[in-house]
Amino acid sequence: MSPVHPFDDAATARAVIGDDGTLVAWNDGARRLLGHRAAEVVGRPAARLLAGAGTPAAPTAPRWDGTVELRHRDGRTVPVWLLAHRRPPRAGRPGDWLVVTPLTGRAPDTPDDPPDTAVLTQSPCAVAVYDDRLRLCRMNDAMTEVVGLPEERVRGLRLSEIGGKPQSEELEAALLGVLTTGRPRDVHTYTRTGGEERAHAWLARMAPITDAAGRVRGVCLAAHDFTDNYLARERLQLVNEASMRIGTTLDVARTAQELADVCVPALADFVSIDLLDPRRLDGEPARRITAPVTLRRVAHRSVLPGSPEAVTEPGQVADYPESSPQAGSLTSGRTVVGSMPSENLTRWLSTDSARARRALEFGVHSVMSVPVGARGLTLGVAVLSRHRRRDPFTPDDVLLAEEVTARAAVCIDNARRYSRERETAIALQRSLLPRTLPRTAAVQAASRYLPAARAGVGGDWFDVIQLSGMRVAMVVGDVVGHGIHASATMGRLRTAVRTLADIDLAPDELLTHLDDLVVRLSEESGESAGDAGAVGATCLYAVYDPVSRRCTVARAGHPPPVLVPPGGPPRQLDLPAGPPLGLGGLPFESADLKLPEGSVLALYTDGLIDNRERDVGAGHRLLLEALAARTDSLDETCDRILRRVLPPGGVPDDVALLVARTRGLSACQVASWDIPGDPALVAPVRKEVVDQLDTWALSGISFTAELVVSELVTNAIRYGARPIRLRLIHGAETLICEVSDTNHTAPHLRRAKTWDEGGRGLLLVAQLTQRWGSRHTAEGKTIWAELALVEEE
Repeated sequence: MSPVHPFDDAATARAVIGDDGTLVAWNDGARRLLGHRAAEVVGRPAARLLAGAGTPAAPTAPRWDGTVELRHRDGRTVPVWLLAHRRPPRAGRPGDWLVVTPLTGRAPDTPDDPPDTAVLTQSPCAVAVYDDRLRLCRMNDAMTEVVGLPEERVRGLRLSEIGGKPQSEELEAALLGVLTTGRPRDVHTYTRTGGEERAHAWLARMAPITDAAGRVRGVCLAAHDFTDNYLARERLQLVNEASMRIGTTLDVARTAQELADVCVPALADFVSIDLLDPRRLDGEPARRITAPVTLRRVAHRSVLPGSPEAVTEPGQVADYPESSPQAGSLTSGRTVVGSMPSENLTRWLSTDSARARRALEFGVHSVMSVPVGARGLTLGVAVLSRHRRRDPFTPDDVLLAEEVTARAAVCIDNARRYSRERETAIALQRSLLPRTLPRTAAVQAASRYLPAARAGVGGDWFDVIQLSGMRVAMVVGDVVGHGIHASATMGRLRTAVRTLADIDLAPDELLTHLDDLVVRLSEESGESAGDAGAVGATCLYAVYDPVSRRCTVARAGHPPPVLVPPGGPPRQLDLPAGPPLGLGGLPFESADLKLPEGSVLALYTDGLIDNRERDVGAGHRLLLEALAARTDSLDETCDRILRRVLPPGGVPDDVALLVARTRGLSACQVASWDIPGDPALVAPVRKEVVDQLDTWALSGISFTAELVVSELVTNAIRYGARPIRLRLIHGAETLICEVSDTNHTAPHLRRAKTWDEGGRGLLLVAQLTQRWGSRHTAEGKTIWAELALVEEE
């Protein structure tokens, strides 16, 4: 705010001296005092105006006053009392010194003079009276103590000249408003006056002084020191602000940063938050802390851009010796306050040259170390430092810092415990999901799983399961809810799906059995379907056969997959919806699809396309756009889907994504024969099998394969029902033998007794093959066996 000059500016001799000692400004009052015109002295050293041996030393305080012998233009020496104010740089203007002296002191008026009467009758506290030119007339003893200068020296000066601070100019502008309007005014200011060692909060009450005719003759200024109430209000406001700003997330680093942000600049010029690294297996810090202390910097904040005071950056670890404030407060469990210089701080900084240099460079003079503790555990320490604020920490500052830190400590502890539990749940979730997808002849697959950003892990899962006959099952599911309970339920359902897949159930039958399991899980939890605590889930199960290139799909309340045919646009498959798992007793339907080789299927959970920022339709359109950009790499496809479909800043719900590209077996890799019902007519079939193996260059396993085929065909003829069919599938690593018939009775191994003539066929098959089994079909059953291929040299 610019100075107020509504009246005779020459009543005060005023000069401005730059930091380099050059006169910058020279008013008419200064000309009246010493006779020099402004053009003669401005831009020249101010020291040329000094006369005699009374040259004062360069002032070190922000305010100086004293009598100096000055040189008049006519050559004589004039003793002058001067008041000098140091003005810091502001608004692009360099720092300087404002030097003033009154030219004419105002003599006391008659007893009935209104300003003099005001001093006598309207002075309950520190009072000053200004005349109709806003120059000081009188001030009482209380105001003299506040100003720190005797009345006879400053009488005739304006308030801005007495104070010399921006706040003084603001108060003078308010005085002018009272003088011109005749209305009283209250102004609050927080400043350090000339008679104070530290800043105080002042209520300046200004009232017009009128004569008998009602004319405004001056202004009475009464100053009330309400620092205690002001600081109490500031502390209450800071505590309230801390409760609102700290703990907005369950992230430890973010919460610690919020604590530092609240304390700067309200309490300190630089604040650092350092936490103990947990040493125990349960992730809890040690209850007893001994020096030296190892701390990890989590956050810091400074009034200076870039926090140049910091020696340790966030994420770095530092050791603090016993003499440091950090170790002292952590080992004692109490706040430690130190000022520079002090024995403990000096001893600590003598062992840490980097910190000593920073403390000296920025002028750190006061340090406060506050333990961060909750639930009887000490989590770390908050260190507050002052270098720009000149006043040291007070006992009230300690109480306030402890109150704010205690509130933040609870939030940090909650965030720390949440992070630990979330990491545990994520570890459980990932341990239940497949680490890698199996390499199959049917599909090439890639997957992604992302836990929810805030709610934590959930029950989303995916799987690729190898089935008999080179077929493969693909499954994606979603358990309702989040947390460890949802993850554990997901693990049980995934295990059940793999078990049911091993017995080769059709997709709709598999979902029916899975629905029964979810109902039983809800009953075990004491809840029924539809209750808040009931177990609920959705699932999609698909079986793809690379020989027939057909895919059978069924879903239980789950989003349908997206199909990208070779050379065609992506489209969502139209499948029967099916009810969610856990309702019980409702049917599921399967759909049979013909998939050309190279088709891409995208299976996903609803967390991918459904969130609060947009509707499901918009998410589905983004998914189709992401799949439309074709690439040979399925991993790149997964990453592109996540980038385009998911909102920035973390997913609101966990996401499971499975992308598979279908493969097909050529006709030359499959051979089949119709088996006659007479065992005597099987020999020609065995001969054709051996010839086929020779064609495939598999002569090395022809003996074993012929033996396995003989046993399976003989069993089918003896115990099965016609028609009977044999099929061989030549894979990259296995040879599959399948014998199908129309009898629905599944075979089983049994231990033959010594005198039994049969019962050893399947046992022999089990010993000669990698694995074997049976599966039910719409026409009956299929017995299959896999043989590992032996490369011929």
